[in-house]
Amino acid sequence: MVIGMCAIELYIPGNGSLKGKRRVIKSILARVHHRFNVSIAEVDDQDSWQSAKIGVACISNDPAHAHSLLTKTVEWIERNRPDVEVVDYQIEML
Repeated sequence: MVIGMCAIELYIPGNGSLKGKRRVIKSILARVHHRFNVSIAEVDDQDSWQSAKIGVACISNDPAHAHSLLTKTVEWIERNRPDVEVVDYQIEML
């Protein structure tokens, strides 16, 4: 059994409130969870208006599959959410 984890750091330009940030992040979390069937949550920077850190996790029998799934998740956010910028991400396998 392999556990894949991905930490994604996001920048939300032009956002001026926590309410606006929650709207954006909540939408990303719901869509990624539905599309990729992964566990996803905001894990840090909850009080920052223009930055967020998201954690994504999956379980698989194959490390290559888990890595591919997490990479596709990051690519999907970059491609389908022009309102956010992926600043950095790290993928780790356990």
